[in-house]
Amino acid sequence: MAKKMIPDPLKRRHLIEQDLDESQCLAIADAYAGEGRVFESLQFLEKAGAKDRLAAVADAAMADGDAFLFKQVADILGKDQGAERWAVLAAAAEGKGLDCYVGMARRHARSSEE
Repeated sequence: MAKKMIPDPLKRRHLIEQDLDESQCLAIADAYAGEGRVFESLQFLEKAGAKDRLAAVADAAMADGDAFLFKQVADILGKDQGAERWAVLAAAAEGKGLDCYVGMARRHARSSEE
């Protein structure tokens, strides 16, 4: 099977600025995700309006303890993820020894409670 090509950084920027249809955006997002570059796929998922796919990325980030990725998706979705989800993320990060993400998740959990 041929490896899908992902755009170089300049081409990526141009693609983000262009009017692309949903299938084109999803294909590019899938190419990035297939290379393990999920963060770079987010803008194309957003362009495609793929809220369900973005929510799945958030769920995976939560399980992985990746507070940075989780926060990026939450910002794109434009909704507070709630203290409970941030607490689950903090616990996952702690279990994986991701100390910088533990602190970030706990801060967001506290601010969600307010």
